Amino acid sequence: MKKTIKFLAILQSLILLSNIISFEFYINLQIAFLSSFFIIAGSAYAYRKMVKNQVALENVEEKRDILDEIEDPYELYDDFEIDNRPVDELDIKAILKEEKKKIKILNIKDIKKGSRAGVSLFRLVPYLFLILGFIALKNNSLLDISIYLPSLLVGIVAGYFFSKEL
Repeated sequence: MKKTIKFLAILQSLILLSNIISFEFYINLQIAFLSSFFIIAGSAYAYRKMVKNQVALENVEEKRDILDEIEDPYELYDDFEIDNRPVDELDIKAILKEEKKKIKILNIKDIKKGSRAGVSLFRLVPYLFLILGFIALKNNSLLDISIYLPSLLVGIVAGYFFSKEL
């Protein structure tokens, strides 16, 4: 963690030194860097927090083996009892009810469960900062895309290293 903090301090010092080149260069670099850095770090933190909560609650679903999923994606060859009775004696309605129970339908509970990390404030606030920063630069005639876009990459790389250390 100390290495990452030192790395960020050095990076911020270099960004501050870019003010020597011009204020326009500095402000584009700083806004783009902070935006992308906070997006990556916030996303990683929100996802990690969600996974830890699910593990603590023991909501871990058993999954099939990857090779088994590739060979039999629709579970056609799974082990289950085959009813070898003649067709006249089969209860078609009961079989249909069982098969309908196996079909997974999309419900509110599943949507809520899947959107926890996506709707986290740790993800939404950095995106808001990115949008507002871009608009502020544009409205004040300070936006230079040739500086702004590469600066996003610098923030992404720094956010990646920071999130690995979390």
